Amino acid sequence: MPADRPAVRGVPDPDPAAASYGREDVEILAREVVHQGYFRMVRLTLRHRLLAGGWSEPFTREIFERGTAAAVLPYDPVRDEVVLIEQFRPGGLYGPTDASPWMVEIVAGIIEPGETPEAVARREAVEEAGLELGRIEAISTYQPSPGACDEWVHLYVGEVRAEHRGSTGGLVEEHEDIRIFALPREAAVALLDGDRLDNATTIVALGWLARHGAALRARWLSDRKTREEEA
Repeated sequence: MPADRPAVRGVPDPDPAAASYGREDVEILAREVVHQGYFRMVRLTLRHRLLAGGWSEPFTREIFERGTAAAVLPYDPVRDEVVLIEQFRPGGLYGPTDASPWMVEIVAGIIEPGETPEAVARREAVEEAGLELGRIEAISTYQPSPGACDEWVHLYVGEVRAEHRGSTGGLVEEHEDIRIFALPREAAVALLDGDRLDNATTIVALGWLARHGAALRARWLSDRKTREEEA
């Protein structure tokens, strides 16, 4: 590959001579909308460069176009608690028969045209959990299912006062019926360690909190103390 090829997002390869491919190494030969409903599905005919050199044969894949989302883990550093929600998810009707379609999650929503990811995280925190976010920090931006879906998720942790949460939330016009509850940070991480969670974004967020929660709490409490002393 050319030495001046710009770096692409991803994990660096330990072999500096290895190929690093990007979007310019894919040719979309045809795009067809095969379903347009609440979401859209398209069929792509494409080919791409091969790791060994040359190009693949043209092939087709269906892509579920869901859009870009923002998600936020509400965290109270004073009480050392996280706020989680539970709601019905139709996708949960598929899979293990002992799995429930009511899933424990963090706050999340689709980004509409003209909105920023952080603005959506703040809006959804109010709509789904009845909480106003204070400080907010980025955790990650990732694709949950890149083999079949175009969705990207902007994931955050946001400062809240957990006692201000509602008991139920969601928008009736969006058919949301949400239970809101708080857990100590260690108890929330225990859900993760006990394989009690089915939602990928929640697993990613709590995995991050398990590694960084103590440092986050210390930093946010220190910042709060400094602001109070300066007031």
